[in-house]
Amino acid sequence: MISLLPRRPATVVLSISSSLVGYGEIVTNTNVLPAASHRTARIAAIDVVRGVAIIGTLGTNIWVFSHPWGLLGMLSAPVTPETPDAAAVTQLVFMTLTQGKFLALLSLVFGMGVAIQHGAAVRRGARWPGRYLWRATLLFLDGAINYVLIAEFDVLMGYAVTGAVVAYLLLTSPRAQRRMIAVFGALHVLVITVIVAAIVLTGANGDAALPNGRNPYADGTFLDLVLFRLDNLVVFRAEAVLIGFLSLALFLLGARLLGVGVFAPEGARVRRRLLVAGAIALPVDVVLGVAGGTAGLFAERYLLAPIVALGLLTLLAELSLRLGTDGWIARRAREVGRVALSAYMLQNLLAGALFYGWGLGLAESAAGARVPVTIAAFIVLTAAIVVLAHLWLRRFELGPVEWLWKRAAQLGTRA
Repeated sequence: MISLLPRRPATVVLSISSSLVGYGEIVTNTNVLPAASHRTARIAAIDVVRGVAIIGTLGTNIWVFSHPWGLLGMLSAPVTPETPDAAAVTQLVFMTLTQGKFLALLSLVFGMGVAIQHGAAVRRGARWPGRYLWRATLLFLDGAINYVLIAEFDVLMGYAVTGAVVAYLLLTSPRAQRRMIAVFGALHVLVITVIVAAIVLTGANGDAALPNGRNPYADGTFLDLVLFRLDNLVVFRAEAVLIGFLSLALFLLGARLLGVGVFAPEGARVRRRLLVAGAIALPVDVVLGVAGGTAGLFAERYLLAPIVALGLLTLLAELSLRLGTDGWIARRAREVGRVALSAYMLQNLLAGALFYGWGLGLAESAAGARVPVTIAAFIVLTAAIVVLAHLWLRRFELGPVEWLWKRAAQLGTRA
């Protein structure tokens, strides 16, 4: 099963990239947006996808919060040694359903956001990337705050850096962008394949011992965890570097998919191809995540999950086209998507309050029932985020973090 990894993910990723070649010859680097008549529906669909991605990241991160040793524990032993076999399988199934998919989905949508801002700048005749670099700086600061105060597995800092690079790459021709997607994707596959092969050859099996000594997640104060994150900055920021090529490829691919009409009727052929790719990757992804050990988990998160995410993106796009975005579920997803930054930071803060020692400390006190407690916490927190997003947007146009971010962006561009 593992021996297939060096070839098949690379083949699928590169074939997906090349499949877009025939759909964008009339799209130039100054015309990346669909017609204006489709713009409102497209933005609503993007909000739906973004909202789903935000809630999905909670489905991934909740297992980090509920581990008695937090992120260090997840890196050492995702399933704690005392977990019964049935509970361990259940945990791996639930982890696999979210692992890597929604991070990749969020990356694709973020790339679309950069493309939308680029298109708006072109229509205004404004210099690009221009103001966007200040916005990227603000996003990096948001991520730094989230990392230090809330969660060490923050993605915003990495997105800020990637977005700034992609802002310049969008100035190149569509052909150059397609080539960069293929090259970045191939480099990512190569790096991950080497790591997976090393795991297999060294016999790592996921039974690594948990750290010894004082546990800041269970015993530390809020300030203790802040200092702990600062002390372990290199370790905790390693994943952002590891997925650097993948992030570049997904950002560019998201921008490319927006340009070829993935949310429009004319993008039906692209959606069908990506749905097929996602459907093929999904069962392999699940098998690797549940039965593949450490190497399987690694390959599943970093090789198969992005392909599944492409299928999920196009499934949501297809549903938005067929059913619209005004149904009850779609409206709730849109609302979360509109306050994505606020929702992302709040759900992490609330999860920390539930599981860490400075809060209710459930990660340690409920360790014997980790699986049901974690699933229940995910459901409760999801409901809370959805309700709060709905109530907030009944009175305000923007989420609280989005409002601060917009104000800072306006002040920065005036300076």
